[in-house]
Amino acid sequence: MTEAARTPMDPADETAIAASGSSDLFSKFDPLIAERQALLDTGVRDPFGLVMEKVHSPTLATIKGKETILLGTYNYMGMTFDPDVVAAGKKALDEFGSGTTGSRVLNGTYQGHRECEEALKEYYGTRYAMVFSTGYQANLGLMSTIAGKEDYIILDADSHASIYDGCALGNAQIVRFRHNSVEDLEKRLRRLPAEGGRLVVLEGVYSMLGDIAPLKELVAVAKAAGAMIVVDEAHGMGFFGKNGRGVFEEAGVADDVDFVVGTFSKSVGTVGGFIVSNHPKFEVMRLVCRPYVFTASLPPSVVATAATSIRKLMHASDKREHVWKNSKRLHQGLRQLGFNLATPEAQSAIIAVLLPDQDTTVRMWQALLEAGVYVNMARPPATPSGMYLLRCSLCADHSDEQVGQILDMFAAAAKATGCLN
Repeated sequence: MTEAARTPMDPADETAIAASGSSDLFSKFDPLIAERQALLDTGVRDPFGLVMEKVHSPTLATIKGKETILLGTYNYMGMTFDPDVVAAGKKALDEFGSGTTGSRVLNGTYQGHRECEEALKEYYGTRYAMVFSTGYQANLGLMSTIAGKEDYIILDADSHASIYDGCALGNAQIVRFRHNSVEDLEKRLRRLPAEGGRLVVLEGVYSMLGDIAPLKELVAVAKAAGAMIVVDEAHGMGFFGKNGRGVFEEAGVADDVDFVVGTFSKSVGTVGGFIVSNHPKFEVMRLVCRPYVFTASLPPSVVATAATSIRKLMHASDKREHVWKNSKRLHQGLRQLGFNLATPEAQSAIIAVLLPDQDTTVRMWQALLEAGVYVNMARPPATPSGMYLLRCSLCADHSDEQVGQILDMFAAAAKATGCLN
């Protein structure tokens, strides 16, 4: 039994809680605790407690003493070990120290933060850019700030948790439409009263299934209804569009989108988030956006690596082509093996392998890990109710040989678990 499989609560702690006579606010989680323990008692590893002992490259790590191919890291463009990116971080660490210890609106804006925002403006061709400490906070900040209680946020039902949480933090009225349904978006917008502003929230790539939004059609409907539009390109930045800006660029709707939200933790290869915009009043966000005003800013070394990576991504057409080559090959190979995939063809760098239940999914995940490849396991509530999957994300640094090895490992794991029978 692994360390992660130990009983979640020590018996002495349970006795102390019972003796205190006070209500246990954790009791609401008891069904989940029991479900997790029952799973771990079967002898499987904890899919959500994995530790990487050493990371060798964007595609290789040591896990439990075994060299493992990384196929679940969102490191789409392989920038985490780029020599120029690493050197920029080291230089900033030496020159500016380990952190800012302050908010962007107080002492937390260094020269590197401005340089990072300049790199974003150049990359996206926008007048304004605003860097947040995480991508989560970028969505949290925009959704909670831009729409007030008389306004409406209309969002795809499969929107990321950070979008939903931003809506919850604010006080706008929330309207959901069916995932990627142009018709349902149009219907929902048509039913709204004439009063109040409208913000339509879309994502270029949806991270669970790897499917892309029909942005051209969705944006046209939103604009016809007089709505402002935000597109989250967390999983599209780097390899969609002529300049790698995202699905919105490839769809040809850049002039109609009011805000683009993104993250540094995917293609850029570090941590942080951002919003870019051409709206002439956008800079007021620095004064009114609570997740920006009341959070310590990113360390100088992080914004230095981000700025360097973003500038290199402007000239990364070869990497973009290789990501797509890898994704298409893996998708086709998995289908030929007999796996049920979430999309009929490779729509992004994410390939989701659908499995019938949690037990099968966990056993398949562990068999793959033991064979030497790491993927993400996903289950509700991260996925729609009743959906279990293994999520693969391709990297520009995955070699042809590694993609072939991955397919062999999936075939071996399927045989060992009987999941294709």
